[in-house]
Parts: sequence; structure tokens; C-alpha cells
Amino acid sequence: MSRPPVIVLVRPQLGENIGKTARAMLNFGLTELRLVAPRDGWPNPSAGPAASGADLVLEKAEVFETLAEAVADCSHVYATTVRKRGISRPVLTPEAAARDIHAEPGRSAILFGRERSGLDIEEVTLARTIITVPINPEFGSLNLAQAVILVAYEWSKGETLASPPSVDLAPPASQEEFEGMYTQLNAMLEASGFYYPPDRVPTTRRTLRSLLTKAEWTSQELRTVRGVLSALDGAKLRRSK
Repeated sequence: MSRPPVIVLVRPQLGENIGKTARAMLNFGLTELRLVAPRDGWPNPSAGPAASGADLVLEKAEVFETLAEAVADCSHVYATTVRKRGISRPVLTPEAAARDIHAEPGRSAILFGRERSGLDIEEVTLARTIITVPINPEFGSLNLAQAVILVAYEWSKGETLASPPSVDLAPPASQEEFEGMYTQLNAMLEASGFYYPPDRVPTTRRTLRSLLTKAEWTSQELRTVRGVLSALDGAKLRRSK
């Protein structure tokens, strides 16, 4: 069984971006972060606030002097880049790479480059596979945390993570309940003179019924609508006295 991939940031420049990366990772169940020669050293006081509670990832983060050392224990290394590097490597989308990571035994590492310029050619050559996100060719600019979250999300789809709590939906209203509401509304419209001219009445009624049946009403919703109609009808009667 494969292990969760390691996220490797190569020469990251800003502590805030390291923190945002940690936040992106933990959202999708990744906790192992490795830093290669961070520009401002490590630990970095700017990382914590940007992590928004993903302290576990920052506390476990490891620092390496070279990229080769950072991936020495990994059997499968993926380099993320949006540029054509002229390097003969398989190129996968994040989705396809995630499938491979789940299928491969051993440890995988995913490399992300500097905020300003990404990975250089020498760093990409350490990888066996390139991951490229399909984006607008006229504006290929993802920030570091965005790139991490796209890859982490695709990996997480093969895991069992917490789902949003399910909400019990109210059962749909019966046809009898719907007809009661429609009949009440129809009577009010007739009394108000809405149906005019006479030759258009059948078409107007069909259109109104079609409009109202598009909604999947619940019993509570129909009771609310009928209450509104009754209130409007009552107000009209009071004004006419």
C-alpha cells in the first residue's frame, strides 16, 4: 500500500507561502513537508499565522541543504512545472499522477519550486515524472499554495476523508397538497382579473402550472405559500370593507 506523498518545497522564499502550503496540505490529509534551503531560514515566524492552524505540518517540517538529500528515501519523484523544459519525462495531470501515487509501492515526493521562477532544469531532472496543471496557456501563473492544493486535492480523492454532514431532506409534497395550493392561487388570480384576455386564459393557466411544478415542493413549503396567499387575500378583504 502506498504512503501519502511528501511535499517538497525547493528554495521557498516567503514564510507566508510555507504556511499557506501547510494549510493546503492538511486540508487534504497530507502532513509531511520538506524544505530545501529556504531563503529566510527555518523556522520562520511568518509561517504560523499563514498556516491558520496547520501547526502539525509546520512542526514536523524537515529542512535539507540539497534536493537530492530531501528525496533520497523516495522511490518516485514528481516535479511540478507549467513550462516546457525540453526534458524527456512522462507528463501527467495532477489527477493522473494521483492515480499513479496510489498504485505505486514505496514513497513518493512531489516537488514545487520557488515562488518567482519555479524549479530549474537541474531540479526537474531529478524527477522521473512531470506534473503539469492544465491552465490558460496565455496566463500560466499559479501561486505556490494554489499549485499544492490542486495536487493534494487530486490525491485526496483516493482517500477516505471527512465529508460534509448529510442533511435529512424533507419528503416531497403530495400531488393533493400541490393542487390545493394551485387551486387557491388560481382562485385569487381569477378574482383579481389577472386572466385576461379571455382567449389567452387556457394558455396562461398551463404556463402557470408548468412554472409551479418545476419546483420540488415540500409540504412545509406549500403550507408557507398558502399562508402567504391567505394573508394577502385577507388584507385585500379588510381594505375593501
